[in-house]
Amino acid sequence: MPAVIRLKRFGTLKKPFHRIVVTDKRKPRDGRPLETIGYYDPKTEPANVKVNKDRAEYWLGVGAVPSAIVKTLLKKQGIKTA
Repeated sequence: MPAVIRLKRFGTLKKPFHRIVVTDKRKPRDGRPLETIGYYDPKTEPANVKVNKDRAEYWLGVGAVPSAIVKTLLKKQGIKTA
């Protein structure tokens, strides 16, 4: 099962809110995740990001691949992606 760390979109049309989730690569964007490890609110100033560092490092350690945006968010939080 190829795991991927990506954003799951919530919120209304002009007020997006995202959860950072670990899911199977073959599932749809807003499908059921394996685990929720944080959230990202881009509409606040500055953008509000919270990530459970232990769980993110665990999933990266077992081979989960972050998406491009999540990779940037993790890097800003001080979590090494590769």
